[in-house]
Amino acid sequence: MAETISSFWGPVTSTIECCEKNYAYSSYIAEFYNTISNIPTILLALIGLINGLRQRFEKRFSVLHVSNMTLAIGSMLYHATLQRVQQQSDETPMVWEILLYMYILYSPDWHYRSTMPIFLFLYGAVFAIVHSVVRFGIGFKVHYVILSLLCIPRMYKYYIYTEDMSAKRLAKLYVATLLLGSLFWLCDRVFCKEISQWPINPQGHALWHVFMGFNSYLQTHS
Repeated sequence: MAETISSFWGPVTSTIECCEKNYAYSSYIAEFYNTISNIPTILLALIGLINGLRQRFEKRFSVLHVSNMTLAIGSMLYHATLQRVQQQSDETPMVWEILLYMYILYSPDWHYRSTMPIFLFLYGAVFAIVHSVVRFGIGFKVHYVILSLLCIPRMYKYYIYTEDMSAKRLAKLYVATLLLGSLFWLCDRVFCKEISQWPINPQGHALWHVFMGFNSYLQTHS
């Protein structure tokens, strides 16, 4: 949205802007609430990483926590600057993280153990290179949704076969945070014009960050 304070980072070059006034509080932070709302994700990922190391969880879960922190930091850089390069530091780690999550979900039953990580690594590397050159726009969202949908069959299989009721409760919380976060994200995108006229902006995209921070934490514990 339109700037209220002069920008330290220069003109906006990112392809996406959220329903928040730019530089409303500082010339160094373009979207204030969308920037600071990533802090819970970093803290939760750090807590998960420490607990995972203390309890000697498999290394893949520790890597996922580090990935969550990396994604949140990239998101902070993007929303603070609204620059094209920093947008890639948000979107590319999103794809890397979902690829990592696919590995965590499917690797226990994968017959050819070496092929899966190699394929996912090459896929992520090629995507990063192409994304640095091509502006995908809506294509990025479609691509990300497709990757996310590929995780659902295995997640559902784990849910129906587990007899641990606490794990089932965590899984339900995981779904609830995902749906609520997605709802706030969608409202922020679709109804921005109407929301901008409200006395108080509910900051739907920032709430998306908060809910997805809890969602990312729950996905390693459910």
